[in-house]
Amino acid sequence: MACVAMNLGYFLRFFYSLFFPGLIVCGILCVYLAIALWGIRRLLQRKKRLMSASKNGKIQRVIAFFHPYCNAGGGGERVLWCALRALQKKYPEAVYVVYTGDINVSGQQILEGAFRRFNIRLIHPVQFVFLRKRYLVEDSHYPRFTLLGQSLGSIFLGWEALMQYVPDVYIDSMGYAFTLPLFKYLGGCRVGSYVHYPTISTDMLSVVKNRNARFNNAGFITRNPFLSKVKLIYYYLFASIYGLVGSCSDVVMVNSSWTLNHILSLWKVGNCTSIVYPPCDVQTFLDIPLHEKKTKPGHLLVSIGQFRPEKNHPLQIRAFAKLLNKKVSESPSPRLVLIGGCRNKDDELRVNQLRRLCEDLKVQEDVEFKINIPFDELKKYLSEAVIGLHTMWNEHFGIGVVECMAAGTVILAHNSGGPKLDIVVPHEGEITGFLAESEEDYAETMAHILSLSAEKRLQIRKNARASVSRFSDQEFEASFLSSVEKLLE
Repeated sequence: MACVAMNLGYFLRFFYSLFFPGLIVCGILCVYLAIALWGIRRLLQRKKRLMSASKNGKIQRVIAFFHPYCNAGGGGERVLWCALRALQKKYPEAVYVVYTGDINVSGQQILEGAFRRFNIRLIHPVQFVFLRKRYLVEDSHYPRFTLLGQSLGSIFLGWEALMQYVPDVYIDSMGYAFTLPLFKYLGGCRVGSYVHYPTISTDMLSVVKNRNARFNNAGFITRNPFLSKVKLIYYYLFASIYGLVGSCSDVVMVNSSWTLNHILSLWKVGNCTSIVYPPCDVQTFLDIPLHEKKTKPGHLLVSIGQFRPEKNHPLQIRAFAKLLNKKVSESPSPRLVLIGGCRNKDDELRVNQLRRLCEDLKVQEDVEFKINIPFDELKKYLSEAVIGLHTMWNEHFGIGVVECMAAGTVILAHNSGGPKLDIVVPHEGEITGFLAESEEDYAETMAHILSLSAEKRLQIRKNARASVSRFSDQEFEASFLSSVEKLLE
């Protein structure tokens, strides 16, 4: 025992003797790091001054958007193009830059895609900075610790963007909060965020804590108490870091009440945070005449949303199969059309899996897939549809839900998130749509909607249309410009 105590004392004295030298070494390394970061900042500032001179010698303000998937064709991309259009109207003299990872298309093709999908055409040129390291933020690249991997990857992707073009104003419009300190402290930019969906939320923490299986919480983890605790600790640590980087933002815009609650909880920057509802092309859909839709035999049900796992398209197909099994009293049977964008091979694989699910449930003859279709075709389907379907749990907002309501479909959305708190809410005390959660809920509610009289359905659709004007492009532009004004003073 005495020998053990002597050896222990020896090791303690040894480590104590290294304590102060270790502090000195750490201090020196911190000083060198600070000097290196200061040097990088000076280099980037000089680079920015050289790039800011216009042809007539005047300094032009550069406003940049970080949107690696700007050609994806989803609701987040519509926010990007409407935000650019609004800024170009008010600040036509500025230079506009979009950082994108869509290296397989040209800038002109991206702009043409925005017009084809969203009916949006910019009034001034925009420069595209093409990033070659977008694979670093692909979820498929990180089968484990996906949140951490994508966030660290976004730092490297942000660094690639910053080294190519240093803006005066930087706006992250896709949720890569870890790029904010990079542009603010190294790039010397004023930074803003438009948050569609928090990278991590208190709901995600509760899912892990309660050991509920979800698409982002595998079954083998929920069944193992130890792994669940480890993942919960990881989530709490990540949430703390996420809150720290998010608080770097000078202006924060969120797209719904649900997102606002989570961002206020995590980022704690309520003094510069506001709700800016995303722009929905309400007016275009309001042009569709309201009448009982019988353009084709059998009622048509449509779903709008990118083919991502969180959209939960399998729930739609299973609920639709249950609807058909209920022997709805109409002939021929209802039809379901799934309309959405595919961003990459993972999304295409997901569509193939959904096709196989339709075959397994024997509803393949009644379900159609429409992928990356042009705007006019989307509008045509909505003009014919009776029910608009949405199934994502805790959807941050739900542009597709608003589009369905504006087009005159009877919406059936998930009883959570933006649809529950902001969209499918009573208008002047009148019902504007329906909410559901389980397969059985969806099937029963679809059957109920189809059983309503034409007059009752028409009244619901009128109520829904009257309620969606607050989500128009004009309302978005006014709110967005009011929020970003602080960045452009």
